[in-house]
Amino acid sequence: MKVKIGIIGGSGVYNLDGLKNPNWIKVASPWGQTSDDILTGSLNGIELAFLPRHNRKHNISPSDIPYQANIDALKRLNVTDIISVSACGSLNENYKPGDFVLVDQYIDRTFKREKSFFGHGCVAHVSMAHPTCERLSNLLFKTGEEINLNIFKGGTYLTMEGPQFSTLAESLLYKNVWKCDVIGMTNMPEAKLAREAEICYASLSMVTDFDCWHSDHDKVEVSDIIRVLTQNSANAQSLIKELTLKTPKERGLCEYGCNNALDNAIITPKEHIDKSLKTKLNAILNRVNS
Repeated sequence: MKVKIGIIGGSGVYNLDGLKNPNWIKVASPWGQTSDDILTGSLNGIELAFLPRHNRKHNISPSDIPYQANIDALKRLNVTDIISVSACGSLNENYKPGDFVLVDQYIDRTFKREKSFFGHGCVAHVSMAHPTCERLSNLLFKTGEEINLNIFKGGTYLTMEGPQFSTLAESLLYKNVWKCDVIGMTNMPEAKLAREAEICYASLSMVTDFDCWHSDHDKVEVSDIIRVLTQNSANAQSLIKELTLKTPKERGLCEYGCNNALDNAIITPKEHIDKSLKTKLNAILNRVNS
């Protein structure tokens, strides 16, 4: 398959510089309107599609992000790999503000969001045992080390609903009892939907603060987050640019099963799938139906 990388830019990452033939385009999705137009172009011969998760104006709250439309639109652009760039708080004293963490597990505490493309009319259960793509995460980690970023591989990301930050009791629960490493508001249901769409997904989490558990840092201040994000945005863009130099233009199906996650996942017989939902799922089910 031809490799095409989708970048979902979180807080502080609203553009992708240096693209060849850059073009902001609208992509229609039956799941609604995307967070923003999508920037297409290429870097070092690799096609890219960049989507600002919160809109370039940053006027969409984490609970209101159109996660289904965003992932569906990237699928319609033939994106094979998604790099999710997002701000997070640290629950691990080894992960400090300014560091990058490639998480590999999640605890989903969100409750206001649509979390699946499937449901009434077509039932499917994909495996989320390993919710991020190890191949893509390994490539990001190796590239980050080579350009001297403070980058860590592995960790559990607690996804909270927001938009408020944690109470001290919550922060201590997530850190000391649940043993989470970072906390954020946007990677779920994004990772679940990417798996249903059979797109490889890696999370590049940018640590901005210590949440509120750390006695030396107390509460989270937006001004501190913005300061760190400004510094890290340039580093994230440098990492993505360097990654394109190491990415093959063609590859087979992901050896970790991301690109065929729907195999044996759909329970509803084809003849009983709701016709209107099947039409809505045409991009998601493209490989399965071909």
